[in-house]
Amino acid sequence: MIRRCATGLLGCLLLAVAAVPLSAQVLKVVVNGPIQPITDEYIGRAIAHAAQIHAPAVLIEMNTPGGLADSTRDIIEKIVASPVPIIIYVTPSGSRAASAGFFILEAADVAAMAPGTNTGAAHPVQLGGGKIDDVMKEKIENDSAALMRSVASKRGRNVEIAESAVRQSKSFTDQEALNDKLIDYIAPTAEDLFKQMQGKPVRRFNGASIKLDLAGKAMLPFEMTLKQRILNFIMDPNIAFVLLAIGALALYAEFNHPGAVVPGVVGVVFILLALFALNLLPTRYAALILILGSFAMFILEAKFATHGIVGMGGIAMLTLGALLLVDGPIPEMRVNVVTALAVSVPLGVITVFLMNIALRARRNKITTGPQGLVGARAVARTPLAPSGKVFVHGEIWDAVSSAPLEAGESVIVRDVDGLVLRVEPLTAAQRSHAPAIS
Repeated sequence: MIRRCATGLLGCLLLAVAAVPLSAQVLKVVVNGPIQPITDEYIGRAIAHAAQIHAPAVLIEMNTPGGLADSTRDIIEKIVASPVPIIIYVTPSGSRAASAGFFILEAADVAAMAPGTNTGAAHPVQLGGGKIDDVMKEKIENDSAALMRSVASKRGRNVEIAESAVRQSKSFTDQEALNDKLIDYIAPTAEDLFKQMQGKPVRRFNGASIKLDLAGKAMLPFEMTLKQRILNFIMDPNIAFVLLAIGALALYAEFNHPGAVVPGVVGVVFILLALFALNLLPTRYAALILILGSFAMFILEAKFATHGIVGMGGIAMLTLGALLLVDGPIPEMRVNVVTALAVSVPLGVITVFLMNIALRARRNKITTGPQGLVGARAVARTPLAPSGKVFVHGEIWDAVSSAPLEAGESVIVRDVDGLVLRVEPLTAAQRSHAPAIS
């Protein structure tokens, strides 16, 4: 009994000891790329985990060109509602927190930048690419400016300068951002940042002031799940387009070679992955019509042999469809020209080539098996009155003639009925032009 109690007490003690260093660690999150739904899910999961383990703070190392407005607002909501202080740190040197990244930086409990980084350029970009009227443009701008004023004022930062990044697309170096009170610290490393923060007040979103004791604290990396890593990879518009193109080509190969199975499976999987990514991205579905139309033109090129004119039109349509497919607010969230051309040209050539082969195979007369005998010239080995034996393609076949014939006469095979050939005598014209007997 005493041994059991001692074992249980030791187990509790070990659990308590193990829990102390875990809760004392700063949770570290790395955001490197555009702000999109997977980024939102990743940060939200990290904040929830930090609250669960009672971490003293969450450090988000960020390098982003910007991203989607909806995902940005969702991340800001999670940051301001977090029970755990959030530190946004733009790093390493050469990185940026532009556009959507600037909003997230200003919403943080602590905003910091590494030397040689920049932020700002947060003017809203209208999706759709079309021209919008002045009233709608003003509404979008005012909405974004109001969000910036809200988060900047709650954090005690320079509201006027922060708003200028929205209305005038101003950008700031790390030193300019510090001088204008847009950030709190410039630090070359996270460890140096923690030292600078030691003992200094941090203003929470609810107005409360706290002090963080992070100097010398270890950091606990928080990684994306396997699902998030896969989705984050395919959320790249270039990857999504490549998946869509390969999937379409694989399905095309399956339709031309029924029963191959592998191309069909690959095609379905790739297209579903592409559609999943495109559903989360700002997609112009009208561009899919251009992509489908390009395949129709490839088929027409193979069928009518227009010397490449229709095929080139198909390649142009596929390239244009790729460029218009994703209407991202920043270039990093659109299909780039290099990818569009690198996929469209080879895909067009391969599709036309495969279609040519398929059409030629269907046009060619069958030359093997029973059907290959139809139209062939044969020689009667026995009298045909009307049935008998004929010699064709090196074989003796039972035959039925439409007219009585003597042995040695030439005939033409008109049909195959099981193992019996239906033949008829050669006409005078056929006798003079018929090929040699096999």
